[in-house]
Parts: sequence; C-alpha cells; structure tokens
Amino acid sequence: MKRLFKITFLSTLLIAFSCTDLEDELEDSFTEDKQFSNDGVSAGGGDSGGGALLAPFSRLRAGSAGNTGFFAVNSVTADDMAVTQKGGDWFDGGIWIQLHRHTYGSTHDRINELWNDSYAGIGECNTSLQSSLTPNQTAQVRALRAYFYWRLLDGFGRVKIITSPGADAPQSEREEVFEFVESELLDALGIPAVTASMDLSGSALTTDISNYRINQYAALGILAKLYLNAEVYTGTPRWEEAQWAAEYILDNSPYQLCGEGCSVPNLAKRPGVDSDPETLEGYAAVFAPNNENNPEIIWAIEYDETGAGGMNFNMMTLHGPSQLTWGLDEQPWNGFVVLEEFYNSFEEDDLRREANFLEGPQTDFNGNPLLDYAADDDDLVINYKPAINELEPNAIRDGGVRMKKFSFALFQRSNMNNDYPIVRLGDVHLMRGEALARAQGDWNLALPDVNALRDRAGLGPLTSLDADTFLAERGKEMFQESSRRIDLIRFGKYEDTWWEKTDADPAKRLFPIPQAQIDASDGTLTQNPGY
Repeated sequence: MKRLFKITFLSTLLIAFSCTDLEDELEDSFTEDKQFSNDGVSAGGGDSGGGALLAPFSRLRAGSAGNTGFFAVNSVTADDMAVTQKGGDWFDGGIWIQLHRHTYGSTHDRINELWNDSYAGIGECNTSLQSSLTPNQTAQVRALRAYFYWRLLDGFGRVKIITSPGADAPQSEREEVFEFVESELLDALGIPAVTASMDLSGSALTTDISNYRINQYAALGILAKLYLNAEVYTGTPRWEEAQWAAEYILDNSPYQLCGEGCSVPNLAKRPGVDSDPETLEGYAAVFAPNNENNPEIIWAIEYDETGAGGMNFNMMTLHGPSQLTWGLDEQPWNGFVVLEEFYNSFEEDDLRREANFLEGPQTDFNGNPLLDYAADDDDLVINYKPAINELEPNAIRDGGVRMKKFSFALFQRSNMNNDYPIVRLGDVHLMRGEALARAQGDWNLALPDVNALRDRAGLGPLTSLDADTFLAERGKEMFQESSRRIDLIRFGKYEDTWWEKTDADPAKRLFPIPQAQIDASDGTLTQNPGY
C-alpha cells in the first residue's frame, strides 16, 4: 500500500529517562507535522534498491497474520484466544484443541509450518546474500535472517544455523543460536555491543523511515526483543541491553505514539449506520486497513488484498453471516474467539477494548439485526457474547467476543490490507519499562511507560506496579500481535491454569522439533526434551 498522509500530534506525552534516574517530562500542546512514506518499497513497486530485497521480505507474510505458522502457535497457546470446535467445524484433527490445552506433539501441522516458514525465509535471505548487494542491502538481509532465526530460537531452541544456499549444518544448542542472532544484528548496526552510549554512525543501516524495510531502529527493536527474553533463551538475563536498545529508539527516532489527532478514515463506515465512526483515532488507527505510514510503526509486514495476501483475520474470527455487515467478498469461517476472562480484564472505558474486540448484537450493512438461521437456539440474532460454553465438541456458534484489532473494511476480500507491525513504538515503551524495572528490581520504574500507553487508551495513571499488573497491561496493549505466549513464558505463567487448559508441563515452553524434519535429517536433528 503506497499512500502518503500527514499526521498532526496534539498533547503528546514525552517521557525521557536516564539509565539509572527516572524523570518525567510532560510537554503540553506539542504539535508536529511528520510525513511517513513507503513509496518505492511495496510489493507492487519493487524496493528502494531494486528488487533484491523483495523476495526475502515477502517471505514474512507466510504465517505471520493468518491461521497458520507463527501467529497460530504463539496465539492459540496463550490465555487470550482460542479456536472453538463447533460440531464438525474447526476440529481439524484436534490441532486447535491441542494448542490450547498444551497437548501438542511433534506431528502438529501448525508447528511444522512455523519451522518451514522460518527456514523458507532464511533460504531466501541466503540466496539474496549471494547476489550483488549494496552494504545497506546486505545489512538489511542479515538482520532479516536474524529475525527469522529469532523465531526459531524462541519456538524450538535447538536448530541448524544455515548461512548459504543448499548447505546443511549440525544442530546448534539454544545458546549458540542466541549468539548468532545477536552477532548478526550487532554487525548490521556496526557496533560490538549495545551500550548506553553506543554510536551507530558506522552502521550500513540507515535511519530512513521505510516501514517495510529494516533501518537502525527496527534492528534495535529486534535486539530488544532478543535481550528481553535472554534469560529464557540462555539462563543469563540481559536487562540492561534490552533497556538501552529500546531507549535509543525512544530518544533518537522520529516515531511517535499515535494518539489524539492521529487518525485515518474508517474504511468500515457503513453509509446508513450513524453509530459507525467516520474516523479511527489513536490506538485504533495503528492497526487499521489504511495504517501504512502510521507514525508509530517502525517495521511492519506489508499486506494487500490484491498483491500481498496472507492476512485473513476477518475470515478467521467472524461468523459466516457477518459477511453481510461489511459486504465481504466471502463468507467468514467462524473460528477464533477471545477468552472471556481476558476480555473482562479490560476496564470498560479502555479505548483498546472497543478497538480490539467485536462484542454484542450484530447488524447488517443497513444496520438491521443480523440473523443466523442455523442458530444453536431460538434466538436468531447474532450476538457475540463474552461467555463461551465449551472448547469442544459443540461450542455455541456466536459464543465469544471476536478479534477486531486489525479492523475491517467495506467490501473487503478474504485477504486484508492492514499492515502487521513487527516493531512499533508502543511495544518499545513496554520493553524499555520492563527491562528498566527488572534491571533495577523495582517495577514502579516502568510506570511512566505504562502510563503513557494508558493515557493514550483514555485511562488514568497507575500509581504502583508489580509483575502481574505489568503483564496484564502488556497483554491489553499487545493483543493479537503474537507476543502473548512469549510474555507468559518470560513471566513464568505459561504453566498456569486457564479456561479449558490445565497442562503444567514446563517442557511445553519449547515446541517439539517437527517429526517430519527429524525423519528427513538423516540423524542430524534430535528431539527436544519432553516429547
């Protein structure tokens, strides 16, 4: 999607930190015009250095925002969403039930897709690195390859580090994979280590704003994710490096939280329905179908309904008759639902609650009640209720609030236009706040970052924090962004009990090496413990 628009920021809250001394600076009536453009880097127009980067970056679309691969295994295993079995619909051999209940094994299709999608992206990167690239292109591809390896590191731990086309390698331990990801990103940034006073002037990566490509801030965002989870991956915490990486972005980049005055037209506005807003503002605008060039997004995956498909949240979550609400091209599949306890954790006046979820009685294109003539009971009106009767085998067809964060558009096809953020400023605030709090042993040090996001969500500030409260705040901000499983593991909550899930096996923190990959490896891959 290649469009250019101007955002005006009003009453922006700026928070500045030193490494050890926290100080709030509130600047009122701050107004700044910024232009963010992705011209020249979209799937339809090649990229800024020719077509050399198109193939490896395009591989990101597989499994990142659909019901396969990375999104599926990192979302359905967590405590915020599920895929309910509605009679014969969405059973699929029990794979969704296994993900939700943590009973997945080495032959699970979605887990195998995570492996295949990641290595397919790595393969494209390796092929691209064999061609004639500029130093900037080489740095971007190496950083992208490191990101694909981060997905493997997080999901499987022990994988093969393959750096040239057609090559093979022995299976590396998790610590070795961590070190490889770290070194590739540091090399791309032109620094030996992340420090409080690092100088990136020697980096081949630029500071240019190009949401579909990797600049210095995107690479630092990946490093912050890596260091934030370092204790999980290696047993050794790296909180200060996570803080410094996030802090550099916040202190030096032009990105801004999309808040009051940051808006886009609501492409789901039905002409005859007055309750549909004309515009989407703040948090809701970050994830809208026209979110390209949003000032909060540092690096995103480009999705487009005509030339860059793969995002189909509308199909995954909406009930079939909801096709008539927006005049969708196809009838949705009625699968993914939001768990009641997670939905109820949002305060009623939290603007993220309205942006994230579709709840209540549904209406058609003209605002009339939307009916399901195959309803489970005598109430034909589709009503997305928070309560879900059961995970399987006969979940109520309109049970469960639905995902709406990546909002819809009129006459939308099965593939959506919303770009999918990998690194955005809201997450950077949370990473900085958490890393600082953990490094100093005081969760209250994360209050400025948490309260900046609460302010954007229309909520009053918290006056104190602990680990559980921080995790809850992070969950509300990061819903549907493939981070919840990772966060639950880092906070020691992945073995907890939640709706229809009681498994407490810590071995499940890693996915099994897919049996198909072990069988094809001639003995060079071995299974993770516990499978």
